Amino acid sequence: MSRKHPVVAVTGSSGAGTSTVKNAMEHIFRREGIKASVVEGDSFHRYDRNEMKAAVSTALAEGRTLSHFGAEGNVFDKLEDLFRTYGETGAGKVRKYLHSAEEAEPYSPLQPGQFTPWEEMDAGSDILFYEGLHGGVVTDDVDVAQWVDLLVGVVPSVNLEWIQKIHRDNKERGYSAEAVVETILRRMPDYVTCIAPQFSRTDINFQRVPIVDTSNPFIARDIPTPDESFCVIRFRYPKKHDIGYYMQMLQGSWMSRANTLVLPANKMGMAMEVILTPIIHDMMEKKRTAA
Repeated sequence: MSRKHPVVAVTGSSGAGTSTVKNAMEHIFRREGIKASVVEGDSFHRYDRNEMKAAVSTALAEGRTLSHFGAEGNVFDKLEDLFRTYGETGAGKVRKYLHSAEEAEPYSPLQPGQFTPWEEMDAGSDILFYEGLHGGVVTDDVDVAQWVDLLVGVVPSVNLEWIQKIHRDNKERGYSAEAVVETILRRMPDYVTCIAPQFSRTDINFQRVPIVDTSNPFIARDIPTPDESFCVIRFRYPKKHDIGYYMQMLQGSWMSRANTLVLPANKMGMAMEVILTPIIHDMMEKKRTAA
């Protein structure tokens, strides 16, 4: 962890809502005049799109589990090296995963689904901001979480997560519901060992919980809306937070436990800005005194 070169990581599984935190953080960085180096978790996958398809087929034939959730599907050592090096020097090596033709166009002849080469990140940033699957991952070989100054988790209830994935992959990617369920089952061992444990290490968790029936996510016809959900916010160290102030700012919120705040999910973005702004501001003040 570093006062001079802080690392902020938002971790959550696919479709969990990490983009909501990313938007909130972008607003905070703009208001505070902070130059952030933004790193996407997809860039630390081990295989490009075609290689992953081949590797998954081989693993299935051999009776092994392989997914983007687990250690075999990622280069956790490089992610840990980046966080450690940035905390020590304010620099590190990064690359981009090219999701679409639009993203790949400036990097021709590279194609969608491939990576750009590893290179040194732009110098002079104030903070490293990571958004992805593994900002707080710990395995027998790596401990990424130890280098993070602020770890934020974004996780829906698991049935809601599955509903979101089924609908997104079906509508946006053309996968059948059966194929999506097969992917969920294949990833489950890695979800249990690599993804879920991170949410016990987070400083703050934002969890969206539906208040409509999601008991069978595999037949749900639509995704519960924010108006049909609550946001449950858990603070690892509640004494570090002015929860009374949060409740004044966030109308309709209440405490369900001494470390847990609940509010309508349609206010989750606002809650993120209210809670995270003073934390980031304090980081920048400590950075200035450490310089």
